[in-house]
Formats: sequence, structure tokens, C-alpha cells
Amino acid sequence: MKTTFYGNGKLLLTSEYLVLDGAKALAIPTKYGQYLEVEKLSEKVLLWKSLDEHNRVWFDAIFNISNDSLELFTEKNEVSETLLFILQQTKKLNPSFLLENKGYQITTKLNFSKNWGLGTSSTLISTIAAWAKVDAFTLLKNSFGGSGYDIACAIHDKPILFSNNEHPPIIEEVVLPWDFKDELFFVYLNKKQDSKQAIGRYKNLNTNKKEAIVKVNALTQALISSKTLSAFENLLQEHEEILSNLLQLPKVKKAYFKDYPGIIKSLGAWGGDFVLATSKEALDYFPSKGYSVIIPFTTMLK
Repeated sequence: MKTTFYGNGKLLLTSEYLVLDGAKALAIPTKYGQYLEVEKLSEKVLLWKSLDEHNRVWFDAIFNISNDSLELFTEKNEVSETLLFILQQTKKLNPSFLLENKGYQITTKLNFSKNWGLGTSSTLISTIAAWAKVDAFTLLKNSFGGSGYDIACAIHDKPILFSNNEHPPIIEEVVLPWDFKDELFFVYLNKKQDSKQAIGRYKNLNTNKKEAIVKVNALTQALISSKTLSAFENLLQEHEEILSNLLQLPKVKKAYFKDYPGIIKSLGAWGGDFVLATSKEALDYFPSKGYSVIIPFTTMLK
């Protein structure tokens, strides 16, 4: 008998970086995500296999299960050691995890490219937590770290307003009453951004984060209730300006797409993964510049 768990992917629309320090962030769960399938075995061993969106194996490993520990049986590499660490942290939160006199065949399956930055790690954490019956936010804190908005997206099926000012974090499902959703597109910038590196750089900044948080909190609330595309675009521009000044980085439109007629907003770590572009011009403009992955807002949103 197989048991299957699923975690939604994520996109952070507002308060990138500042969400780490308690800013209110608007985030959406995506239609893309990751499955984790558990099948019990008679032998006390953990067989792990990870499949990409084309059903190709991109990672596999074997772990030996003893009463109080897990050991990697196959060769060590960065992925296997990270997975072992996550499983060990899971066991600390639930000591009875993997204590049954059985083994397991685990198969994970992505339905998006792991280069997209939609949450390969967060969907893994959320599904392992569901399997082990532990708190996903605590498991994230004890393993990868981060604000937790991505975990919130993994377990919520509607857009959310998120803040980690408290534990557990404050999560409010919201309705986006935008009748201009057909003018919004997510464009992949053809490169994966290193979130850890970006977060490290942000934490070392000597800038006024408190003032920026107050501003983006207000912008986030205004954005949610935007009635027109032009009002929405003005808010996006203002948000880009605040973050550009805070991070001391150029805005993505100014750096790469000066002649684009709509607005372009960075999402998550600046410099890679997806951006949000307004205007149907996106469908012609970005392919002409070599960016072929353009996903309409309504297609991306769960």
C-alpha cells in the first residue's frame, strides 16, 4: 500500500528579503509542486528516488535504518548529505519516526523544473513533515532556515498574507479581486538564483530595514485591493524602488529590459528565477529576447 503527500510550489509577490524580518508578504501557491510517495518494505532500509518533471531519476540513495539513527549506505554527495540531515532533524522532532520494524521506498516527483525556483526544497520539507507528523515550520527552521512563507504556500491552496513575527507564523488566506489577471505573466529568467547567498548578502546590509518594512506592509495591503491595472503597476514600481534602494541593486527592468512597455517586478531573490511582468506584450517581447518560459498568472496560481 502506498501513501502519497503533496506540497504546492510558491511565488513571493511582495516583501522579498524583508519577509525574513517580519514584513507582511503576499505569496501564492502554484499549480506546480512535488509529490512524496511512501511504500513500506520488509527490509529495514530506506530507498530514496527523486524524479524530475520528465520522470527521470535525478537523485537516488540508500539509507540503513537502525533503532536510533540513519546511515547513508550509498556514496556521499551534497544532496544525499542534505537529505540525511533533514531526516535526522525530523527524527529529533518525532523520535518514533522510522521506528517501525520496516523499511521504506520513497519516491518524490516534481511536476516543474527544479531550476525554476518554485520550491524544490520547501515542498520536500512540507511533505516529509506530513509523513513524519511533525511541524513543517519547525523542521524548516532546523534544516534550511528561511522565513517560512514557502512552507505556508506548500500547505495552503489559496493566496496568502504571511508574517513570521510570531511562532507559529501568521497566515491569512486572501482573495485577489483583480480583474486584470489576464495582463499578468511570470517570466523565467533562464537562471537559478542562490537563495542562501542572496539572504546572506541581505543580512549583512547596513540599511534601514524597519522603515522599508513599514512601507512594504502598506504597499502589500494596497496591492491586494487594487482595482485597476494602472494602480497595481504604480504599486509594483514603488515596491521595486524601495527594494532597489535597500539592496543597493539595480531594478530588473532597468538592468535588462529598459524598452519593455509594461512593468517588471523581481520575485524572491533578485537576479534570477521568475519575474512578474504586466501587459500582454510579454508574450511577444520576452521570446524575442530569448526568454521562452512565460506562464500566465491564472495558469500559475493554484
